[in-house]
Amino acid sequence: MDHAAAGPPDAQSLPGCYRHPDRETGIRCTRCERPICTDCMINASVGFHCPDCAAGRSGNGPAPAASRPRTLAGGTIAADPHLLTKILIGINAAVFIAVQALPSSFLSDMVLIGRWPPAPFVPTEGVAEGEWYRLVTTMFTHEEIWHIGFNMISLWFLGGPLEAALGRARYLTLYLVSGLAGSALTYLLASPTTATLGASGAVFGLFGATAALVRRLNADMRPVVILLAINLVFTFTWANIAWQAHIGGLVAGGVIGFAMLHAPRERRTLVQYGTCALVLVVIVGLTLLRSAQLT
Repeated sequence: MDHAAAGPPDAQSLPGCYRHPDRETGIRCTRCERPICTDCMINASVGFHCPDCAAGRSGNGPAPAASRPRTLAGGTIAADPHLLTKILIGINAAVFIAVQALPSSFLSDMVLIGRWPPAPFVPTEGVAEGEWYRLVTTMFTHEEIWHIGFNMISLWFLGGPLEAALGRARYLTLYLVSGLAGSALTYLLASPTTATLGASGAVFGLFGATAALVRRLNADMRPVVILLAINLVFTFTWANIAWQAHIGGLVAGGVIGFAMLHAPRERRTLVQYGTCALVLVVIVGLTLLRSAQLT
């Protein structure tokens, strides 16, 4: 359903020169370890020095935080750029095992459902009854092996390059907000008595962000477009698929991904997290609107 056979090109960019941030470089000062471009590097007895160290204005020691290597979106480069992706897959797998091992009431408490039971019975559960946590728990819940299999394969191939490009904090924000957007649109448009579940909303959010990443890298967009088209065909032709979650996640992921990867450097953090906050406001608004309709 959400299978992706390939990810985008390697997204972990080289750091920018500490004096010319727009110039990517793989060269570092051998004294302070700051990244330097070819115009700034000065020959030394061992390696190269930056202009400050060569002039004696900087001592030995680690580079200041502001000049340390950054990801393409401005995040901190981690030793394991795929750690969060592995953790997310692990959480999904753990919940899947719990669904298989525990009584059916556990699954009933995890899925997204608007209001249950239907009229004329008195509703006792659902998001409309105040169980907003279902918007989150549904993102990590799967019942069928093929369902979690497709979603986790997609998460691995799409999530790894995105985590490397964005950094952990931005990547986790993208994943969670995209998943919430998929849940909110499903809650708004689907039947309130239909239970839905799965990480598809978050995964489609990664699809949207991947398109923004490929554009940022000026890479070939055709493989991403083809994969997305295939997934959308399955979305609208395969039975028992919550297309609302796919579309909600895709739109949110595309918007957030574009903001994360194309924000101007001088206002990067404000634009990135401000966009996420705006998307969250829309999610809360849609949820409140639907709850008002159902109650």
